Parts: sequence; C-alpha cells; structure tokens
Amino acid sequence: MKYITFYFHRELREHFGLKYPLEYVLQRRASIKDIIEALGVPHTEVGEIIADEREAGFDHIPSPGEKIVVRSVEAPVDVASSTRLRPEAWPETRFIADVNVGKLAMLLRMLGQDTLWDNSYSDRQVAVLAARERRIVLSRDRGLLKRKEIMHGRLIRACNPDDQLREVARIYGLDLTCSFSRCLRCNQVLEPVPKSEIIQRLKPRTRKYFDYFEICPGCERIYWRGSHWEKMCSRIQDAG
Repeated sequence: MKYITFYFHRELREHFGLKYPLEYVLQRRASIKDIIEALGVPHTEVGEIIADEREAGFDHIPSPGEKIVVRSVEAPVDVASSTRLRPEAWPETRFIADVNVGKLAMLLRMLGQDTLWDNSYSDRQVAVLAARERRIVLSRDRGLLKRKEIMHGRLIRACNPDDQLREVARIYGLDLTCSFSRCLRCNQVLEPVPKSEIIQRLKPRTRKYFDYFEICPGCERIYWRGSHWEKMCSRIQDAG
C-alpha cells in the first residue's frame, strides 16, 4: 500500500490530536500542504517541513515511502525574515482579527498594535485584507486559516481574552505595555487635539480635571488619561 509517514512536532501533536508517527495512505496526487490540512492542521501552524531529510515547501508532492517531519512555528515569529515556507519578508508586524476574537483585537490596540477587526467581516474579507495588507490573521477558526491567501496566522488556543493576549505576545514578541496610541473603536492612530476645540463635547468633571486630549481622525472619538485609562493599563500589566 502506498503511504507516507509523518512525524509531527510535539506542540502540533498535542493540540491537534495526532499520532506519532502517523502513517497516511496516498490515495491521490496532492501537495503536502493539502495533506497536512486534511489532517486538521492549518498551514499557518507549520514552521518547517523536512521530506526525507530535505527541506520542502508547501507545494511539495510526496512520494510513497517518504518520511515527513513537520515542525511548528517557533516563537518569536519574525515576519521580516523569509523562509522556505514564507519567502516574502514583510516590513512590519500587523494583525487582522477574526470576528471570534474581537476582545483580543481591542487589547492589541491598547498596546498600539495595528489590528483590523470588524464583526461584519466574512472569512473571505479577512483573507483578502490579510493578503493585500500583509497582515497576520488571528482566529479560532481552523477553516479560515487554511485559506491559501493567508501567509501568516495563529490559531488562538486560549479562550480568555487576557490569556489570548499573552499567547499572541509570546508568539510574536510583543511588548506588553499600554501605549494608548490607537483608537479602540476603529484602529486609527490618535492625534493631539486642543482642549478648546472639543470643550463643548466634554462632561463638566472632564473639563475641570483634564487638559490633554487626543482624538481619532476617523470616528472623532475623544481620549484622555482618566481612571478608565488607568484601569486598562492595569489590565495590560496584569496580563504581562
């Protein structure tokens, strides 16, 4: 019988419930990417493939009898470096979050991380935006992360948003510091605004006790460093 033998990295075996070693029967001609994903592992989780002791790409067509070592993505991920599986180097780390990790997106924006999120995004929209704007996809949906347009992505393991933030920070080497530089609603970079220009929009106590303000150039939401800011920064510190 025609089969190949997989040796999956421990982290992949444990999370995706794979045997070690795992024998896979070749029923048709298929790329190694398609076979790995048929076993339940999105290609975004794979950091390196070794076929019969030679490094291989996702387009490799395995032959009967091959021994395939599949290693997981190693932290911290550097999107600025090219690899066999991801030959295009990206200029910066930017994210797009799926609808199922919206609270994680808000926490990343607190860090000042460029993170797109909209609860109306379809899987196709997420994949297209990720490819066009070179963004890392964060999701709990395996199917989304199997889409060929997506180069970098993370299948989020944690359920709690604070734990999700720790997970993403570890994988991508993020500094868990509250920068408060982006709009939590629409992700745009905040700009300083004179108090005199927005004073009519402020509540009496805010007018009295605060003088420095920033505004989102997109949605025009106003930000200042009050008790709400302190609570958010405390949450980020606790996550660290």
